[in-house]
Parts: sequence; structure tokens; C-alpha cells
Amino acid sequence: MTEIIGIRFNKAGKIYYFGPNGKKVDVGMGVIVETARGVEFGTVAIANKMVDDKDVVQPLKSITRIATNADYNQVDANRQKEKEAFKIANEKIAEHKLDMHLVSTEYTFDGSKILFYFTADGRVDFRELVKTLAGIFKTRIELRQIGVRDEAKFLGAVGICGKTLCCSTFLDDFRPVSIKMAKEQGLSLNPTKISGVCGRLMCCLQYEQNVYDEMLKIVPPKGSLIECEDGRGIVIDVETLKGVIKVKFGDDDDMTVKQYNAKDVKVIKKGKEKKEDLPEDIPEE
Repeated sequence: MTEIIGIRFNKAGKIYYFGPNGKKVDVGMGVIVETARGVEFGTVAIANKMVDDKDVVQPLKSITRIATNADYNQVDANRQKEKEAFKIANEKIAEHKLDMHLVSTEYTFDGSKILFYFTADGRVDFRELVKTLAGIFKTRIELRQIGVRDEAKFLGAVGICGKTLCCSTFLDDFRPVSIKMAKEQGLSLNPTKISGVCGRLMCCLQYEQNVYDEMLKIVPPKGSLIECEDGRGIVIDVETLKGVIKVKFGDDDDMTVKQYNAKDVKVIKKGKEKKEDLPEDIPEE
């Protein structure tokens, strides 16, 4: 077993394990750590905890120290400089006539590097821009192209549910989402109803998918021929999460409809869902 503490570098970013270096910390405390990007300020997301050795990537780096008032002041100063850097970078992008949209600017804790995050439709030759910015700020410059989902995470917004976007509040990583999930969950395939503010499929489609995957092994699809205590019938409607199906018996002139638990029927022949025209303007992730 290894003692670790979990550190976040962004509000809704990934949690990284570090050694406590003999310190006892509480969730929410600031700490200074050495990372691949240099010296960084992070916030404790997981207090001192023992975890299995296999869950730790070795070698495990330790925190340098618990943040002091001077460190917090340095973070505040960096935030102010980021605003000015963002303004200047936007002006230089316009001067260089580059087809890119600046999303965010980030100073490393020690000011040794400035990172500029941007979106663009394709590849952008920003070499001259880097030279210009390096000449202005007299430090290392790094430009990173990000996707529209990352842009939404950086900027934040309110989703169609009326709540702040999941990606900017608690999601630590983006997980694959597909049109198939929306279809299996019986949702409308209208792009305006299943896409987020980023224009991609909503992340929340993935939250219950594992439950649907399990239930779909039990519940027969529409059009299936089943046998039950009342004879043979055709499945005409499905409530997947409840595990309930509606079955019709007879033809249109003499038809009855009854409801059954999917576990109480025997599937004779699985039906095939009608192929619907899936929207082509919502990129999957």
C-alpha cells in the first residue's frame, strides 16, 4: 500500500496522485508541486489516503510544500497577468491574420511559461505569432489547439437542463458518447435536443448507458415475437429501465394489448428496429 494525496490543477480537472512528503493535508488546501510543466500550484482533492500499489504510477512525486500566503498572492498575480496576456495575444492574432479563436491563457505558477489555448477549423501556422509573443513577454510561449468540448469546459455555460455544464463543474475527463446511446435510451434524435452548447452530443447521455446495456440484454426490442402465459404476441412498446414491454395479440381487427415484465416472457424471434435517419450534423465523440 502507498500513501497518496490527490491534487487538482483545475476546478474540474483530473486528479493526480502525489506523495504527501510527511505532511497531513485537508481537502481544499493549496500545495506546491513539481510537474512535467515545472513548479505548479494545485488544490487538494483527496486527503491523505492509502491506495493499492497497482493504482500508483511510479515513481510517485511528492508535494514540495503546503502553499503559503505568498504562494496564494502569486496565483492571484498570475490571474491578473493572464487577462492582460489574453488581450495582447488577441491583438497579435488579428495582426498576423490567423484564422484561430483564442479561448484561454494560463501562466505556470513560476511564470516560466505562458500557455495559450485556441480553437481552429484546421491546422494553423502560428510560428511567427509565437516569436512575436515571446518578444513581448520575454518567457517561453506555448500554443495549444483544443476541441470544442474543451472550449466549453474552459468557458463554462448553462446547459439545456438549466444547470452549469458538467464538464466545467465536476467531470474530470471526456468519455465517448454516440448516437447509438441516444437511440437505445429512446431519446429524440433531434440535434437540438441531444447536443450540448459545444455542438457535440451531450456528455450526460453516457451516465446511464451501463444500466441500459444491462437491461437491453433482458428486454426484447420492438417487433419481437414473444411467448407468454397468454400466448404469442408482438412487442409494440418498450420501457427499458422498468423492464416492461407492451405486447399485442391478434390482428388489427381483433387486437388486444397487454403489459408484461420482460423477465416473464420468452423471446421466439427478436425484432429489428426500423432504421431511422440519424442526424449527420452532430459529430460523435
